[in-house]
Amino acid sequence: MVDISADSRPHFHKKLTEIYLVLEGEGHMELDGDIVPLKPLTTVLIKPGCRHRAVGNLRIVNIPVPAFDPTDEHF
Repeated sequence: MVDISADSRPHFHKKLTEIYLVLEGEGHMELDGDIVPLKPLTTVLIKPGCRHRAVGNLRIVNIPVPAFDPTDEHF
């Protein structure tokens, strides 16, 4: 579970796929320049190579596949 309270920096992963499940809050997700509105029970699939960031006050479940590797976060 992750609390997002400030705008994150746009980044991407070369190997990692992420699934975001919004539990609380509202905001939006930027995916390669496209804007996806976020509200509770929204899910977002983020494939490797997709530059992304979440914006807003959100509580999410982040499901990384494979397991999160901090060396695979590129800005």
